[in-house]
Amino acid sequence: MTVLITGGAGYIGSHTCAELLGMNREVIAVDNFCNSSAAAIEKINKITGKKLTFYEADLRDEAAMDKIFSAHKIDAVIHFAALKAVGVSVAEPITYYDNNINSTLTLCKTMKKHNVNSVIFSSSASTYDGNSPMPLTEDSPQKAINPYAWSKIMCERILRDACFADKSLSVVALRYFNVVGAHPSGLIGDTPSGIPNNIMPFIAQTAKGLHKELKVFGNDYPTPDGTCTRDYIHVMDLVRGHIMSIDYAAENSGFEVFNLGRGEGISVLEVIQTFERVNGLKLPYSIGDRRPGDNPESYAGTAKAAEMLGFRAEKTLEDMCRDMWNYQKGSCN
Repeated sequence: MTVLITGGAGYIGSHTCAELLGMNREVIAVDNFCNSSAAAIEKINKITGKKLTFYEADLRDEAAMDKIFSAHKIDAVIHFAALKAVGVSVAEPITYYDNNINSTLTLCKTMKKHNVNSVIFSSSASTYDGNSPMPLTEDSPQKAINPYAWSKIMCERILRDACFADKSLSVVALRYFNVVGAHPSGLIGDTPSGIPNNIMPFIAQTAKGLHKELKVFGNDYPTPDGTCTRDYIHVMDLVRGHIMSIDYAAENSGFEVFNLGRGEGISVLEVIQTFERVNGLKLPYSIGDRRPGDNPESYAGTAKAAEMLGFRAEKTLEDMCRDMWNYQKGSCN
């Protein structure tokens, strides 16, 4: 099976390329490096001892995509490519809608032209209404509060409608919760540009001395220690979920949605304390006011993925903290 990975030089995409190559699957990656680096490709090659087939191209470029599909017999696509910074999406909504939606439309048109009928779509738990009862299941209502999340909902709608119109098409939309950790080699991991939006890379960067301290936004929530809880999943578990989804899509047509998370809420303080304990570090942090828009808790309902994909997250918070620090302390970033 030959798999095309869009956004193959990005955080999750690079880990997926490395894992699939390690399984001796044929992998083709495409990325325009707008939010990633060519260094990731060399690191994938080093991890696997193989040369990744890679194209530098913008997914919205129909001519470029047509050439890639014409050059290879592609069986399935994993579609990671997207802009993902929530704050930037609020400041630059047109840029986000143009990139995330038009890239998906171009991909769909190119797939149809070349009779490729299977795609795994990178969606997000940010599409859910955060005020819904926990856990969030695939049937929980969606209610985006920023352009990034809206772009994911719109792409899901496009893919769902495409499946309705073409019964041969198979789409699996994976709604991720908080993805953290790094490859066990320490060569690839999460390297966000600018100040990280998520707690784990901010912790790792603070541990390396790139930030003066951590700011914990509120400790008066109705949770066990007063700080917000979130569902964290190791990137290597997430990769396994994508590989299982490829196999599922090969056997099933239509549109299907799965949550990928551990199914438990872990508090901000618990993440900080675990990172300190596992890595033998002391992190400077202070407690600040609540951040507008933060919900007290969010975690995934995982029964559907377990039943239909056979997927269960295996790696622990300790694994996430250890692997994240192993990557960060060796990174030049």
